[in-house]
Amino acid sequence: MQRLSIDEGSSGQRLDNFLLKVLKGVPKTHVYRIVRSGEVRVNKGRASADTRLELGDEVRVPPLRLPDKAATPAAPAREFPVLFEDEHLLAVDKPAGVAVHGGSGVSFGVIEQLRRARPQARFLELVHRLDKETSGVLLLAKKRSALTALQDQFRQRETGKTYAALVIGAWPAGKKVIDVPLHKYLDAEGERRVRAVAADADEGRRSITLVKVAAAYTGYTLLDVTIKTGRTHQIRVHLAHEGHPIVGDPKYGDFSLNKAWARGERLEGHRFARMFLHARRLRFEHPASGATIELEAALPAECRELLKHL
Repeated sequence: MQRLSIDEGSSGQRLDNFLLKVLKGVPKTHVYRIVRSGEVRVNKGRASADTRLELGDEVRVPPLRLPDKAATPAAPAREFPVLFEDEHLLAVDKPAGVAVHGGSGVSFGVIEQLRRARPQARFLELVHRLDKETSGVLLLAKKRSALTALQDQFRQRETGKTYAALVIGAWPAGKKVIDVPLHKYLDAEGERRVRAVAADADEGRRSITLVKVAAAYTGYTLLDVTIKTGRTHQIRVHLAHEGHPIVGDPKYGDFSLNKAWARGERLEGHRFARMFLHARRLRFEHPASGATIELEAALPAECRELLKHL
């Protein structure tokens, strides 16, 4: 039996994300099962997967067979392109293919690599998340006060997040709002997935995405996408639900077309082996000064090259 005390680094996290971080190597399905069964306790009481942990909480975890820590590779020290930094914040341009944190079969992510590269940093935590396959602006806090203030902004939808997404097909210019509820679930392999559901479905959570055509190509459309709600995989599922999946999306996309792009079978042998979703702009209020900060990350070279070929 483990009794874990929540420190500043874990305060504010969801229970499931905290457990996936500390129980590296334990199958995700098993983690969710012990939460649902009540074997995991927070302050001696039952808790759900989405319970927000607070500083000083005690999490009781039942006995589990954990992988040998010696067999788990240590995170290599790595810095990422810095978009903004002061004594409160750090914003980096995350590349595609890099997870933001370890867990769920991933040994380490951006946060672990940055902590290794900055051993002198007393505090460094993710403010929000990006999917592993998504590139672009990622915000981290260097102080506890900055973390809580920024997370409040994100929860209250007071931040402006804009993504660039290349989708299959001609997006109708008149389609500017997607207001379709989403439901998150685990598939048979324990992987987190999301599906669109009917407006009156009990399990659905209202999800709103704003879409604007940025450029049109033969057979494809580049979109500017702004989210008004922050659901898991929201942009990917909404665009696929409208019949225009994102190029290279490994979960909700056109798998045969993705393979053809990866093999260089589409345009003059040009290969494209990632998802074309990029967090290109983030706007928020600075947690200390209150000034409006707007950060931009240019499209990665491989995305610019693909658009040039199109």
